[in-house]
Amino acid sequence: MKRLIRLTVNDKNYEIAVKPNQTLADVIREEIGLTGTKKGCEMGECGTCTVLLDGKPVNSCLVLAVQADGGHVLTIEGLETDQGLHPIQQAFVEKGAIQCGFCTSGMILSAKSLLDQNPEADEQEIRAAISGNLCRCTGYQKIVEAIQSVKDQGSVS
Repeated sequence: MKRLIRLTVNDKNYEIAVKPNQTLADVIREEIGLTGTKKGCEMGECGTCTVLLDGKPVNSCLVLAVQADGGHVLTIEGLETDQGLHPIQQAFVEKGAIQCGFCTSGMILSAKSLLDQNPEADEQEIRAAISGNLCRCTGYQKIVEAIQSVKDQGSVS
């Protein structure tokens, strides 16, 4: 039996009937149609499905949609503005922190959460914040450099 939930995703309100076992990742991708949230391991190990739920990074493959009822979700699609890419997205492009791109949305959202809470995060704190996001391509150095460059510019919002 489906249950009606309310979500605010990227500042847009949704009312969706979901199955009790439907994950937030599935709702975002299949019901709302935002495919920037990737599905990787579906066990909470890889971080590709990371979104911000009420400002905190979560593995959306582990969060049931009913648990997010009433919550505010930010996906990678919600970062871009009329002015263009978010500074973290732009830094990933400029610093070559994107290769295959599968982990990128989760990395960027984890970085945003960190820098929103701690704009002066050092390298160790950056590495800890993205430690739940696996990247098989870059070796992480360029990702860390991209995040540090945003922090150093002071343009996180």
